Amino acid sequence: MDALNVVVAEDDLVTRRMIEKFLRADGHRVQTFADGRGAWRYIEANEVNVVVSDWMMPDGDGLDLCRRVREMKREDYTYFILLTSMSRNKENIRTAAAAGVDDFLTKPVNPDDLWMRLRVADRILRFQGQVRQLESLIPICSYCKKVRDDSTLWQAVDKYLSEQTGRDLSHSICPDCYEKVVKAELEELAREREQKENGRAEAAGTDAT
Repeated sequence: MDALNVVVAEDDLVTRRMIEKFLRADGHRVQTFADGRGAWRYIEANEVNVVVSDWMMPDGDGLDLCRRVREMKREDYTYFILLTSMSRNKENIRTAAAAGVDDFLTKPVNPDDLWMRLRVADRILRFQGQVRQLESLIPICSYCKKVRDDSTLWQAVDKYLSEQTGRDLSHSICPDCYEKVVKAELEELAREREQKENGRAEAAGTDAT
């Protein structure tokens, strides 16, 4: 498991220090906060892989913090673990899930349970990165250079880019293509025009005689 950037938000000092100790022992980078407001300010300004937050805290509880994290809509996902001494009944689970919580830990926190949750978080973050990498690949034909969209329809590159970006494309010619293609075509057209003009001149001379 790679070292993760973890934020711990817990108002109980003993629990907060205990979790920090467990996380640092496993090689993770940890920032701790006693309330939701401080945790949010840090998350807003920094890259965070995992948040371990108490449910009930002053200045913004765990669910409020989770909702804010989800509203950020960053490219990299943030795994959210909710600490609670509350009964995990169906209503509580649904409320937390609706806020965007990924997993739960019951206090007092067991080090093995915390390690297992972080292992799951690491795997999910890895998968998310792999999926994002695959989504960034654009399938393009090696021969005709058409691009395949999500509906498996092959279309011209300019049309695909216009649909994906919402921008109109203007066509021009780069210097390399001008030298390799356009210049040669213009020279060929000039030769053909010269040959036609010479032919007309010869025909006119023949008619005159």
